[in-house]
Amino acid sequence: MTNNGISLFQLNNQIKGILNNAFEGEIWIIAEISELRYNQNGHCYLELIEKDESSDKIIAKARATIWSYTFRMLKPYFETSTGQSFSSGIKVLVNASIEFQEIYGYTLNIKDIDPSYTLGDIAKRRREILNRLEEEGVLDMNKEIGFPDIPKCIAVISSPTAAGYEDFAKQLENNLSGYKFHYKLFPAIMQGNKAEESIIEALDRINEYEGIFDVAVIIRGGGSTADLNCFDSYWLAFNIAQFPLPVISGIGHERDETIVDIVANVRVKTPTAAAEYLIDCFDEKQAYHERLQEEFYKGINEILLEASENLTYLSNKFSPMVKSILEKKSKQLLLANEKAINSARQLIKSHSFGLENLADKLKPGLKHRLIHERNHTTNLQSKIGIRVGRLLENQRHKLVLHEQSVRYLNPENILQKGYTLTLKEGKIVKDISSLSINDSIETKFKDGSIESKIQNVNPKKHKKNG
Repeated sequence: MTNNGISLFQLNNQIKGILNNAFEGEIWIIAEISELRYNQNGHCYLELIEKDESSDKIIAKARATIWSYTFRMLKPYFETSTGQSFSSGIKVLVNASIEFQEIYGYTLNIKDIDPSYTLGDIAKRRREILNRLEEEGVLDMNKEIGFPDIPKCIAVISSPTAAGYEDFAKQLENNLSGYKFHYKLFPAIMQGNKAEESIIEALDRINEYEGIFDVAVIIRGGGSTADLNCFDSYWLAFNIAQFPLPVISGIGHERDETIVDIVANVRVKTPTAAAEYLIDCFDEKQAYHERLQEEFYKGINEILLEASENLTYLSNKFSPMVKSILEKKSKQLLLANEKAINSARQLIKSHSFGLENLADKLKPGLKHRLIHERNHTTNLQSKIGIRVGRLLENQRHKLVLHEQSVRYLNPENILQKGYTLTLKEGKIVKDISSLSINDSIETKFKDGSIESKIQNVNPKKHKKNG
């Protein structure tokens, strides 16, 4: 038996006729705007939805259009009347005609809008959820967790087949600085009716390894506002707000902010941006360490420069002092030499006069006595010469000793022999009792110096015998 059917075009044409007969003019329609976009010509394209009040599931969808000449009047009229921007997430009452095309199906051509419908079910529910979280004191709990300086171990919640997860992993692994990250995927459904339950289960699994991971990241690719409906869930937001690890949300939707974005520790626009945020944490820490290293080297150079200047100052001050001491000792030696010579001359002269007088008186009988006394005087003169020579030699020896002492006391000479000088606050440490734990000391060598910190002080104990 031959089955004579109708063509698809004929079917759609019949549907078009039925719709035209059923809806001859415009009708008022209550719906929620789930998605809204403009094109360069000024036309506005919308996705309208209706949800089941008990389950919050989407039960109807329709495409709608507001042509540019109508949209230029409706948008400012709506925003002025309601004080709210014309955007997704609001519930509206629109006047529209039903248009059906055999190729594209049916669409609603919006002609007017009633401003009394200002807030849609989505916006109202979001506000109620946020108010509830705030009343329960959990809204900002995850934001109050300190974000780690180096988030190295990362728990990722995403669909394993999502392009967003692949972008996230590539961005981490191919970072220009070569940082090494350890991340583990906890698979979850990221859209639809089962997404909320699946993401909460992934959070529970991560919580079992709380001590291993530094942060948790929730990522997915972009999608329509209706597809992101699960991220406006109270129970999902409640779990994230109280999660023990800081949470980064990067669900790939730049136009709207979900409740999950609001309660998360950090909100970024895309999965790639989430990876860049983690890399930036490493960059900031590395830059901080480089600044510390630069400041450390700068401080060391300043200390060495100051020490060098102090050493030059001491050397310049020490050299004139040594010269003055040597000149003083030389003058003292010359004066002692002159005194010794004068004394010897006076003594010889005195003995000579005495001998001459004695010779005149005793010349007849004491000639042999004169000879004896002259010999004695000669011996005495010889002894005096020897004593004067010894005195001069003694003074010269003392002067040499003074020169050696002064030379040995020169700090540069001591350092050249391998000894070191220990200074505390620029002063030489002479006694261990002047040092305490955690004191900073400087040890000078012949070719530089180092700084140390005292960790232990053990003064030598002397026992008394009794």
